[in-house]
Amino acid sequence: MAVPLLEAVMAIEVRAYAFPWSRANFVDSLAAGHLTHCLVAPDGELLAYQVAMAGFEEWHLLNVTVSPDHQGRGLATQLLHRLIDHARSTGAEWLWLEVRPSNARARRLYAHLGFEQVGVRKGYYPDGRGQREDALVLRLSLKPGVAA
Repeated sequence: MAVPLLEAVMAIEVRAYAFPWSRANFVDSLAAGHLTHCLVAPDGELLAYQVAMAGFEEWHLLNVTVSPDHQGRGLATQLLHRLIDHARSTGAEWLWLEVRPSNARARRLYAHLGFEQVGVRKGYYPDGRGQREDALVLRLSLKPGVAA
């Protein structure tokens, strides 16, 4: 992902989420050197993207988004496998993320990949009714011999 791609990223982000990341969130992530992967169709259409941050012996998935027009085709799985492979190649032991309890589709994907719930962040996400929704904290072991 690079700055010229941000318009396409933002067009997907605002369609995919009720509470999308801002352009500044993406610019800050790029400036911080966070890892990004994008899936682009042969015709140049942006299909999906993810942003992840390295930590000490771990990675944290910050955003994974598939264009609403292309959901259900395994693109998020592709991106997550890329991240898992990359994180393992750096010697990381864990991959972390947060997910809304109400996001059943994402939760099924993460469970399929082997993520386990290890905590809850109370009131982490806005919910659109002036309230906050908790986040489930998930982790995946990247230790040698553990398949994803």
